[in-house]
Amino acid sequence: MPFHPKSSLAHLLRAPVRPGTVQWIGLRPERRGEIIAADEAHLSPEVGLIGDHYQGRSGNRHLTLIGQEDINAIASFLGVSVQAHALRRNIVTSGINLLALKDKRFRLGEAVLEYTGECHPCSRMEETFGVGGYNAVRGHGGITARVITGGRFRVGDCVIPELDDTSGG
Repeated sequence: MPFHPKSSLAHLLRAPVRPGTVQWIGLRPERRGEIIAADEAHLSPEVGLIGDHYQGRSGNRHLTLIGQEDINAIASFLGVSVQAHALRRNIVTSGINLLALKDKRFRLGEAVLEYTGECHPCSRMEETFGVGGYNAVRGHGGITARVITGGRFRVGDCVIPELDDTSGG
């Protein structure tokens, strides 16, 4: 869709979002426990991410996603290398601006998810990264999503925004 100078902000917010790719999957079996990297995982609309300690606890925060591009920004702000597990998110993506999924549904492998909000940093970021850790993650913490249709997804699968029938696109 080429840019047209008369495009409204509302129209641009409904514009297509390019797909991304799942780079990493992490499961947190217990609170404050070690995160286990996985090659694949299963999602359920009733409980969310199977095997994660949040399983079944919140209908609006079944899982968390963060972009590798945001991890790179956080690392730049901190001046150190940042690994995905340190941010305690479930999925790392690349090639997609996750904030562009606001008010949208998207496909992750066999599953369909719905954006439910931004994933803000917690005080644990200071504990993990030291002074300034919280503020380094601000605005770059990723998103939360809930499962609409369950299924399996794997590292390497696409993150594909569903078309909005009301956008005309």
